[in-house]
Amino acid sequence: MKRTHYCGEVGQAAIGESITVGGFVNRSRVQGSIIFMDLRDITGIVQLVFDETTARELFETAKTVKSEYVLMARGILRERESINKDIATGNVEILVTELKICTKSQTLPYDIHAEASKKANEELRLKHRSLDLRSADLQKNLILRHNLAKATRDYFYANRFYEIETPMFIKSTPEGARDFLVPSRLHRGKFYALPQSPQIYKQLLMIAGFDRYIQLARCFRDEDNRADRQPEFTQIDLEMSFVDVDDVLEILEGYVKHVMKEVMGVEIATPLPRLTFDESMNRYGTDKPDTRYGMEITDLTKIAKQLDFVVFNEAETVRGIVVKGKADSLTRKEIDKLIDFAKGIGAKGLSYIRWIEETPSCSFAKFASPEQLAEICGLLGCEKGDVALIAADKTKAALHILGALRTKVAAQLDITPKDGYNFLWITDMPFFEYNADTGNWDAMHHPFTMPCEDSMQYLDNGEFGKVYAKAYDLVLNGTELCSGSIRITDFELQERMFKALKLTKDEIEAKFGFLIDAYKFAAPPHGGAGIGLDRLAMLLCGAKSLREVTAFPKTKDASELMSGSPSEVDCKHLDELGICCVKED
Repeated sequence: MKRTHYCGEVGQAAIGESITVGGFVNRSRVQGSIIFMDLRDITGIVQLVFDETTARELFETAKTVKSEYVLMARGILRERESINKDIATGNVEILVTELKICTKSQTLPYDIHAEASKKANEELRLKHRSLDLRSADLQKNLILRHNLAKATRDYFYANRFYEIETPMFIKSTPEGARDFLVPSRLHRGKFYALPQSPQIYKQLLMIAGFDRYIQLARCFRDEDNRADRQPEFTQIDLEMSFVDVDDVLEILEGYVKHVMKEVMGVEIATPLPRLTFDESMNRYGTDKPDTRYGMEITDLTKIAKQLDFVVFNEAETVRGIVVKGKADSLTRKEIDKLIDFAKGIGAKGLSYIRWIEETPSCSFAKFASPEQLAEICGLLGCEKGDVALIAADKTKAALHILGALRTKVAAQLDITPKDGYNFLWITDMPFFEYNADTGNWDAMHHPFTMPCEDSMQYLDNGEFGKVYAKAYDLVLNGTELCSGSIRITDFELQERMFKALKLTKDEIEAKFGFLIDAYKFAAPPHGGAGIGLDRLAMLLCGAKSLREVTAFPKTKDASELMSGSPSEVDCKHLDELGICCVKED
């Protein structure tokens, strides 16, 4: 028996023909002298029928079939008497004339179908991931991910990018997260690192003259897992020669437009909106804002300092956000919970205005005249029915607190629109970030990022907080999708950056020597980016976790429950690698 059609692609054009399908039994229903089976494959479901015209032996065989058996069935396609509008093949069915049970299934550890599967314990589902992947939702997600990868390659190939693989075993270099290390058997005591990204290699490809590079690169970072993070992930990695910021952003905007149209059928207007890093922080309290809703941060410092209120007077800045029309939902009890949340992330406290009566109630009312309160409300845009939350602190802390509150309140009150794709560029990122633990300034991206021309003056006088970089992030609905920059190609400038980062010559040679040596022989101006394919797929699917778009994901503790990874290795193998074997008593 040879398959002629996929289950979900059987159509009226084949009515009256003998066709053969194969798949899993979704369910089987015996109704007297008739048996109905839903047969499922990757494309969908088709109904099989056995009735009084069916050979008795075949009918008896069909009665033994249970859920998740794998079958092949041959029969005549005919119109259904009762149409099922919920499936694509709901107007046809197959009257089976030949049936082959390929394999039988034991009783499943849990119901894998539809809503029932979502109620199952996640650890149980991950332990039986091959069953979990039979669910329609996960299959739909992984097919979308496939289509996304295909559309990605189609676009970059059409724009003269060359797909080039880079090594998986590399030299360990600092990139922000911990490396996964692989011991070398031939070089005892030495280790390869799995790449956190192909950053250095793609720069070398530009030095080599390949002009435009693309790779769907596997990357690895030994960091704590979150819903939008896995220890291994796929990055759409690219680099371009003879470009500046606008050139890279233009090619990436073309990619966004192409992939949204091809994969989602959605038209995205370009050019995409842009905010500088400072603008984003001042308006949203984060460098990855969700712009589908308001609650933008307002600076109240000037008017707040006029009040005889020590909390405002001693603060570096006073800023606030307004939750429109939610005074009924944000009761005093709920506001107290938000105050506790704010304290939990570093706030000294939180002031508020809740306007539910004719005049607003206010936590600092005794320090403000009616005219001053009216001026604050006017500046905030706070009206009857609204709630204002106000933070007084150092500027960085106040912005962080209000940014976090903005996200929490939007989720708590479910005010984020369910549809819409708000893409946003964040540009002019700080080059340095201060490390309070070491007292040094670290590179926010990596030390090869090109500083903005008007920032160069601050390099030599040590005002590192004023140095900005030709670096950019792409944000979608509050999630960072892409990070990139223009690279330093001037050898002397690169040495100045290393000096600012307090890297010694020995450290530079040990970590980046091969790249520095390559730059000595000239390099075209170049820049690029890395786009999180997994994250993009997650957002396009409307999924809540990367586990929903990853075939075999890790749990929060980086375990893969189905195979039992990571696992212990026998002492003989460890000895070959020069690693001590520690046995438990």
